[in-house]
Amino acid sequence: MQEHQTIEWKTSWDDEYLKWICGYANAYGGTLYIGKEDHDGAVIGLENSRKLLKDIPDKITHTMGIIADVNLRSEGKREYLEIIVEKYPSLINLRGRYYYRSGSTMRTIAGAELDKALLKKHGLTWDGIAIPKITASDLKQSAIELFKEKAVSSDRLTQADVDVEDSVLLDNLRLYEDDQLTRAAILSFHKDPEKWIGGAYIKIGYFVTDSDLRYQDEIHGPLIEQIDRAEELVYTKYMKALIDYEGLQRVEKYMFPRSAFREILLNAVVHKDYGSYNPIQISVYDDKMYIWNDGTMPKELSSTEKLFQKHSSKPYNPKLAGTFFKSGMIEAWGRGFDKIKEACDLHGTALPEYEILSYGVMVLCKANEQYIKLLSGQVSDKLDLSDKMSDKPDLSDKMSDKSDLSDKVRYDIIINYLNENLEISMTKTAEILNCHPKTAQRILSKLTDEGELEKIGANKNRKYKLVKN
Repeated sequence: MQEHQTIEWKTSWDDEYLKWICGYANAYGGTLYIGKEDHDGAVIGLENSRKLLKDIPDKITHTMGIIADVNLRSEGKREYLEIIVEKYPSLINLRGRYYYRSGSTMRTIAGAELDKALLKKHGLTWDGIAIPKITASDLKQSAIELFKEKAVSSDRLTQADVDVEDSVLLDNLRLYEDDQLTRAAILSFHKDPEKWIGGAYIKIGYFVTDSDLRYQDEIHGPLIEQIDRAEELVYTKYMKALIDYEGLQRVEKYMFPRSAFREILLNAVVHKDYGSYNPIQISVYDDKMYIWNDGTMPKELSSTEKLFQKHSSKPYNPKLAGTFFKSGMIEAWGRGFDKIKEACDLHGTALPEYEILSYGVMVLCKANEQYIKLLSGQVSDKLDLSDKMSDKPDLSDKMSDKSDLSDKVRYDIIINYLNENLEISMTKTAEILNCHPKTAQRILSKLTDEGELEKIGANKNRKYKLVKN
């Protein structure tokens, strides 16, 4: 038998070892042997084993309120004690302090870590805790409308499911706890979730080298809106595209497949530890990109290889994940990693590399060899490298908050969006411009009247596309 996470040897008893017993109860259980050499487990015996056989159980019960099996064992004429501690469903404290056995060390847990441990022991999650005095009327209407549009278009909900009062919709999404909205509801739909939950935003930076940051943006507001805004900003302002022509059709090729990036970003948003108060950070270089979040992964998913194998989905924030699933933005059963793999295979790009640490997850996305060669000008001059922002208005100071944009800039943003996408809805326009739906409708109507856009469909399902010249 060897000493490891659930076995410890001690030559004699000391009340300090009550911490070990507390730590075992809060972790995975374990066995403490008293009267053995602590380096090889050889039995050396105890002179007072009979007295300790009575005293130790009393001390455990009186200080922690739990019961451990304390057994008298012998080897030859030498007696020693075996203390077996079971894993307890509730968190155990020793004189008001909490201990946890991790690896071969015993450590104190406190602060945010203690909060999470207490919630876990009671079957609760951080995102399911209610925040008082916030009602459905305090949430951002355009964010709720965006959710409805996505949920119906993805067939996760029917039109009848979303044609209800906001409070009923939120209740059906399990976003209430004791008649109060949960953190998941605030994160998803409140116009300023950072008022209660610090770090609930996305930070993007463009780097020439690790120490040379050229410009940056921040994406704030409801998480349900942050995904589209961050994706759009990365692929219109931060990432260079290779321009190819198939006949007269211009084709833009990116460093990394857009759909794969979206899945990685969604994983970061849904699995992030929002109790850390740090934003998700996206660092873009010419030939690579890093996405960092203060999140965690289940122990069985500790490497890139394991993540891209078949596995179940265990969201860190299940209430938040449930909302994003109903919107159609994420998949169940770990399917998101399959989608990343499929997109990378199609694009000819290596899978992203995951570095899973105790304090967060770093994802590295690399450009493929063709892209890198083109950056260096080493292949056919038929292809050209283009900075996508070179022929577009400079929106760098306005992308994070578009509420005060002039109509001219708003028009440019919509036209630029439609240069990259086939169509746009009124709800999507309001999200991109960060404006009221009535303002979005006015902008679309104006562009239609000027012959820039044409309508597709009618009423609620109406969308707009560019007029082909």
